[in-house]
Order: sequence, then structure tokens, then C-alpha cells
Amino acid sequence: MKTKKLAGIFMSLSLGAALLSGCGSSDSAGSNASDELLIGANLELTGGVASYGQSIYEGANLAFKEINEKGINGKKLKFVKYDNKSTAEEAMNGALKLINQDKVLAIIGSATSTNTLAQVELANKNKVPIITATGTSPEVTVTKGKLNEYVFRTCFIDPFQGTVAANFSTKNLSAKTAAIYIDNSSDYSKGLAASFKESFEANGGSVVTEEAYLQKDTDFRATLTRIKSKQPDFIYIPGYYEEVGLIVKQARELGIDVPLMGADGWDSPKLLEIAGADALTKTFITNHYSSGDPDVKIQSFVEAFQKEYKGKKPDAFAALGYDTAYFLAEAIKNAGEEVTSEKIQQALAETKNLQLVSGTFTIDENHNPIKSATILRYEKGEQVFETKVNP
Repeated sequence: MKTKKLAGIFMSLSLGAALLSGCGSSDSAGSNASDELLIGANLELTGGVASYGQSIYEGANLAFKEINEKGINGKKLKFVKYDNKSTAEEAMNGALKLINQDKVLAIIGSATSTNTLAQVELANKNKVPIITATGTSPEVTVTKGKLNEYVFRTCFIDPFQGTVAANFSTKNLSAKTAAIYIDNSSDYSKGLAASFKESFEANGGSVVTEEAYLQKDTDFRATLTRIKSKQPDFIYIPGYYEEVGLIVKQARELGIDVPLMGADGWDSPKLLEIAGADALTKTFITNHYSSGDPDVKIQSFVEAFQKEYKGKKPDAFAALGYDTAYFLAEAIKNAGEEVTSEKIQQALAETKNLQLVSGTFTIDENHNPIKSATILRYEKGEQVFETKVNP
């Protein structure tokens, strides 16, 4: 997800990485002498995007329980969790602790691209793999043209989401004109907007206006009024649920009734609470999976999750957390009897045709999965499966 305020973070990273340089290879990896393999969780369990981190943790924790019923080469996986409080600084502190003190073999997290990027240098220098379930910025795995060898993801990247949204709006909704409304404080939002605009115009559409807001804004009426005056057929809003919920609510109050669309940043139960079911009519999102998809593997996961969490329906973040745990477990299994972080990294990079809940994927040369996207629509406040789009 988003990337911002990174200059100061990377200065701190350089200092932290220097302290740990050379300490995180097989010597600092999880204890192989015991029957437990330590895996870190560096997630947003409190703070501004806690909904994301909590879902990822629940999905991964369920997967670990299932995996540990059989074990991996006679060993169990043990989760060591750290709450990064939805900040990049705390994400870096979490990585330092998990690598240096807890000596984990690998780290799951974080939910946002910003918080994942805060750990990248530490992962590379200490040779401890990090897998983000939902960090969609291309820079997470490839920063300034250089591959981050110890960083992987289980989600698709932002340019793919933006392209899918543009194709859906022009081909399925017959939109000829669009407005784009972005979070100007979020690289996640700006990246999605750029890929959407490029594809929408390539499809023959015209972007009639582009407007922006900032994170934590609460009154969007003036900007929405300007957008309304341009009479677009469609509005693309690639942001996060807290602001998006208010934007959708206020747009409908102003009489804007055209289709609205966003990306995985919308996917939180909080969106419904903020916007209301009626306002979400004629809204769509690109996402990583749908609990309503009839696929047998998906429905088995939904049933297991609801049994574990008292009927709670798993969102895409939970599904990706679950998949991330299985992705890592498969790599650990393929790493052999004597598991090290370096062997896990190699196995992750060599993953091919792995069947998971969010799709079957192969890891490409940039450590990104080649996989499908799902489009959902909101109907009476519920997410309804619309279609699946192959890469």
C-alpha cells in the first residue's frame, strides 16, 4: 500500500542496518535445534490501518494452526508478533527486534508499502526474507531499479490494479469520461491513478478532471462539487477506507450517482460503517479475492475462517495473510532438513504454480506473483463477486 515520508526513514534505516550488518544470516535465524521455527509478524495491529494488519494476522494465524497439525519436516511454526502501530518508524523497530533479538527465520509484513519499505534494507543486509501480503507498490521489491533480493509479496502490484479498473470502466461500464480523485499524501493512491489514467486513455476514454485530498481530511464537498460540474461518467478514487468512506457518503449527498471505483484500500468493514450501504450502491473495487467466489478452495477457506473466528467473514487481507503463511511454509518445506533464512529465500524465488486461496501463482524475476485480480461490487452493503481478470 502507500509510500511517503521515506527520506528520514531511510536515514534511520541506514543506522539500524549498520548495527545489524552481518548478524542476520543462518546464525541469527530461528532456532533449528528445537522443534519450533520462529516466524515474525510485523503488522499494523493498532493505529490508522489496524483493520488491515489484524486481518492479515488472523489469516496467517489460522494457516499456521493448520500447517502445525502435520508440521514441516517434524517441526512446528511459531509466530512472534510485533505491533508496528501503523507507522514506518515502528515497522523498522519491529524488524530490528525480530531479526536481532527474536532471531526469526522470516518476517510476514507489513500491510502497507510504506511500512514494508522501512524494513527492506534490514532484510537485505541481514539476509532474512520479508513477505508482504498487501504491500502493492512496485518499489517494495524493486527500489530504484534494483531488486530487493530478500523481499517478496503475495499480492499483485498497483499498475495491474489500475489497468484492470480502467479496462472494467470502459469495457463493462461503457464509461467514456472519468474523473480521478486521489490521496495526494499517498504514493499508493498516486501510482494507481497514473496506471488507471494511462490505460483509460489508451482505451479511448477521456479524463475530464483530476482532484486531490490529503490523509485525515474529512470534508470533501467543495472538491466533489467541482468534479460533479465536469459531469464524468465514472469516478476513480484509489484511496484508503477512512477517507473513501466519507468521500462516497458526501458524493451521494451531493447527488453524484455515477459509478465510483477504487482498489484494495477500500476493503475494510469500516468502509460500510462510514459510508453506509445506500451510498455504496454502484461502487466497485479491484481486489485479490472474493469470499463469494464459488471456487472450492476459496469456500473451504471461508468455512474454516468463520469457524475459527465465530462467523466473521474473511476479507481479502485475511485471505492474503493465509496465503502468505502457506507460501512461506512451502518454501520452508523445500528448504530441506536444515532450514536457514538463505535457503528459504531461494525457495521463495523459485516458487512456481503454487495453488493458494487468492489464485495460482508463480513468482517472477521481480519477486512479484503472476496471478489474477477479482472485481467486486457493493450491493446492500455486501461485497458481491463480479468477475475475475487474468494477468
